[in-house]
Amino acid sequence: MKLILTDLQNPSLSVSGEHKIYKNDTEIHSCTGCFGCWTKTPGKCLIKDATNQFAEDLGKCTEFIIISRCLYGTVSPFVKKMQDRGIPHLLPFFLIRNKEMHHKIRYDNIFTLSAYFYGQDLSDDEKATAREVIMRNSLNLNARVKEIQFFTDAKQIEEKSL
Repeated sequence: MKLILTDLQNPSLSVSGEHKIYKNDTEIHSCTGCFGCWTKTPGKCLIKDATNQFAEDLGKCTEFIIISRCLYGTVSPFVKKMQDRGIPHLLPFFLIRNKEMHHKIRYDNIFTLSAYFYGQDLSDDEKATAREVIMRNSLNLNARVKEIQFFTDAKQIEEKSL
């Protein structure tokens, strides 16, 4: 299953195969850092809203696709909020991966990660930072980066076949 996370409210995406889209069309709550997803209800967020299934969906997906406005070299606030809500995907234990400390992954699957950024007049530094953020996200999620692309307008991403 492809899991798509986008800050677009009403995306018109061409997606092949089974997929699920989390989009910026509903109010979600921020992660409170309570760690209940690690201690009280392992793998499940205690916050009850439209996104409490997100971490489990990460654990089931074969491809994770992020579509976001590039702001200051990283993802939009909505996408970051959703990434934070994916913390139950991780375990509270650590291991060394690529000579760095990372959380253990709760689920066995390894998925690919693609990021499609949009924004007017993005500088080379913003693009480099965004690439680095996605590369670091892939390490934290134990995912393989498939592609990272930049577009001037979200409509260009909607024309792309995912």
